[in-house]
Amino acid sequence: MSKKKQKIEIKGNEITVVKSDNEDYISITDIAKHKNAEATGLVISHWMSTRYTIEFMGLWEKMHNPDFNVTEFRNIKNESGSNGFILSSKNWINSTNAIGIVAKAGRYGGTYAHKDIAFEFASWISAEFKLFLIKEFQRLKDEELKQLGWDIRRNLTKINYRIHTDAIKENLIPQNLNKQQVSFAYASEADVLNMALFGKTAKQWRDANPDKKGNIRDYSNVTQLVCLANLENLNAVFINDGLPQSERLLKLNQIAISQMKILLADKSIEMLNPKNENADE
Repeated sequence: MSKKKQKIEIKGNEITVVKSDNEDYISITDIAKHKNAEATGLVISHWMSTRYTIEFMGLWEKMHNPDFNVTEFRNIKNESGSNGFILSSKNWINSTNAIGIVAKAGRYGGTYAHKDIAFEFASWISAEFKLFLIKEFQRLKDEELKQLGWDIRRNLTKINYRIHTDAIKENLIPQNLNKQQVSFAYASEADVLNMALFGKTAKQWRDANPDKKGNIRDYSNVTQLVCLANLENLNAVFINDGLPQSERLLKLNQIAISQMKILLADKSIEMLNPKNENADE
């Protein structure tokens, strides 16, 4: 979980928001202070011990966590409602291998929950509190998007200037396509770009990576995404010029090779990589 934290204020209470694997987690310890600032752990345990909460958290884990221990979950659900049954966040995490709830010690300590679960907890605290939380959380996300848009525009301007002015340096670059690859009729323009940059179609990538979710572009680094954006613009120009697909593919492949040489030689571009933002995790 990232050490970088953000704060939102709800009805006089500061609520901490942190990132983990690029997902937002909200401090339910901070939320619990709205009900009882002196016994936040007890407030959380009471909520977690209800059958509805256990079923909700179990469903969330089944949807998002392939390592969720379903057998232990069923045992916990069967015990819920019995006299003296209490479920703490640590017991839930340790028993089921849950990822939706995170218990942290130290400076940034407390119990955090994925935003989906945190909103549900806030609803249990107070319907009004939940609505305020959603509103302030969305405001935080809107501010992030504005800042991200500015940073991307600013850095892409620098990167594209480097592409057009720097000398080409040797580095890891896309391979030249052979005649058979160039002459093949591709079903979509997306695959034309995939071939130019990655040397394979989306289907070829999926067949080679059956265990991965998403598509080839989801696993691209920032240099490849920048290059891909440039290729998309150039391909639109080539289409308007009436160039056949095979000729466009050959041109795009050569451009991808040239641009990737420059991009991979520019160490400052690493600052844009999301992995670097989580370096402190």
